[in-house]
Amino acid sequence: MYSLLLALIYLVFISLGLPDALLGSAWPFMYPLLNVPVSYAGVVTMIIAGGTIVSSLCANRVIAKFGTGLVTTVSVLMTAVALIGFSLSSAFWMLCLWAVPYGLGAGAVDAALNNFVALYYASKHMSWLHCFWGVGVSIGPYIMSHSLTINNSWERGYLIVGILQIILTVILFFTLSIWKKQAQLKGESQTGIPKHLKVHQALRIKGVKQVLIAFFGYCALEATAGLWASSYLNLHRGIEVEAAAGWASLFYLGITFGRFLNGFIADRLGNRTMIRVGLSIIAVGLLAVILPLPIDFLPLVGLVLIGLGCAPIYPCVIHETPRNFGPENSQAIIGIQMASAYAGTTFMPPLFGMLVDYLTIALYPAFLSLFLVLMLVMTEKLNRLVTSGERGV
Repeated sequence: MYSLLLALIYLVFISLGLPDALLGSAWPFMYPLLNVPVSYAGVVTMIIAGGTIVSSLCANRVIAKFGTGLVTTVSVLMTAVALIGFSLSSAFWMLCLWAVPYGLGAGAVDAALNNFVALYYASKHMSWLHCFWGVGVSIGPYIMSHSLTINNSWERGYLIVGILQIILTVILFFTLSIWKKQAQLKGESQTGIPKHLKVHQALRIKGVKQVLIAFFGYCALEATAGLWASSYLNLHRGIEVEAAAGWASLFYLGITFGRFLNGFIADRLGNRTMIRVGLSIIAVGLLAVILPLPIDFLPLVGLVLIGLGCAPIYPCVIHETPRNFGPENSQAIIGIQMASAYAGTTFMPPLFGMLVDYLTIALYPAFLSLFLVLMLVMTEKLNRLVTSGERGV
């Protein structure tokens, strides 16, 4: 049962990643047909992000009432229905409408599964969990590319992913009982009764503000690094467009492959050490990117190193949450962490885009370095609070 549920959770995280890159892959084909400006893709992504933030903040109350298994099942169903709705959309406003349940479902399942794995599984499984999300993100564009190439239809790409999610929903429905049994076998009574913490109550727990700022900084760094890498290499370092795009994609490969490797060493080294190692590798990568040397290969390697450094931070911060703040508080705090993460991912890359417009893209490594320092300061301050026994309300 332990292995069956774990495999199911991995499958859910693949499905969580599947639709994430669909819009970006299909948008150049979609926006002329929908008769909207190319910039309108940002409207859809902002609506989705808003839904994920809302559902993450509400996750603690909903999961406490209905349980992780049912919330996960309903959330996957919501995303499935939304994706099928996307496939049936003939106007831009319809995409905006279906973006609401998609965001709400994605945020809820993310918060629910991250806390479940943090409570009942080892750190290595958290790393592999997010590695499987990367697998889903990688597969999604291939599905859309096949639909555009063979069927000349972006709608079919969304429909295929939506059907896959419907199949997963049926599997989840027939395995609902396993979730409760797993929690009982792992000693649910020992984890404490989950508290119904409101946001302002959670923020009064010592260390929560630090972890939220650190999480915000991490996601801001990852999203900005990935989105603007190719532009920086081409516009500032003079690397050919094709080569820049190829190497920029290796940033994400570094994250996915790094999380696969982390799974083999995370339990041995511990979450705190893994986070420190990740921050150190990011620092080396940024140094390679920022050095004004006439060596094209150096910034390319630097980007890959930044991706490898990012790999352990997200899963290890989440997995450490029950230890830092108590199992009874972890669901509430992980939900808020997810909201903080989505905020960093949503707002910081566009902010850097404004800096590019008004100043220069040469600020790329300096902008990323600010978030690296922010993460380092906040995570070490959190560690001191926990180690000294000062955490608590």
